[in-house]
Amino acid sequence: MLEARGLVKEFGGLRAVAGMDFTLRRGELRCLIGPNGAGKSTFFKLLAAVLKPTAGTIRFKGLDLPRLQPHEVARAGIGIKFQVPRVYEQLSVADNLWLAANFRHGRAAGAAVERALAEIRLGERRDARVAHLSHGDRQWVEIGMVLAAEPELILLDEPTAGMTHAEARRTADLVREINRRATVVVVEHDMDFVRQLAATVTVLHRGAVLAEGSMDEIRDNATVRDIYLGKRPHARG
Repeated sequence: MLEARGLVKEFGGLRAVAGMDFTLRRGELRCLIGPNGAGKSTFFKLLAAVLKPTAGTIRFKGLDLPRLQPHEVARAGIGIKFQVPRVYEQLSVADNLWLAANFRHGRAAGAAVERALAEIRLGERRDARVAHLSHGDRQWVEIGMVLAAEPELILLDEPTAGMTHAEARRTADLVREINRRATVVVVEHDMDFVRQLAATVTVLHRGAVLAEGSMDEIRDNATVRDIYLGKRPHARG
């Protein structure tokens, strides 16, 4: 579904992404992790077409993704949730979802809104003004806005930021449910949340892919322990 080859992004001569290759198959649930400065946020913004690469290619279903404008990215079937919720504070939950759905579905927006409300479990608060919601609910409203457009690929940047443990568990359930019908990429630093997703994990380091595998494989990878966790267990004997 998505493929990046030789991806480079430079800022003032410094490489935040350094020749990265990345492949995502249709239907995958993929988590991107890595220490601070690993290039996660820059790579996410490249996938979202917010940033343009210095070199390399990103193709989504055969489309040259960096050439697309933000509205073209959405119409191509990519839904994006950034770390800080981008919601309309003075509108209701349902109205926020309707604005997102209307862009993609037009007259069929109402049905998409009802489906999204059911998925994020905020049907009883559909008429509540978003400004009056808790932080966790606001995060779910933005996820609902992504879902209302019914994209094929969903990009989530730290969806549990600021959430309680209970809210994060509920979000993990929601992401797994979303993955039943969409390909999902999650950038996350909460390792408990990543474990709950049981996804394929890609570890970034210095703007490149360091390792990929299941969470168990990543946990047992000595190089990842050295670089990401900061130390390797001492040998015995």
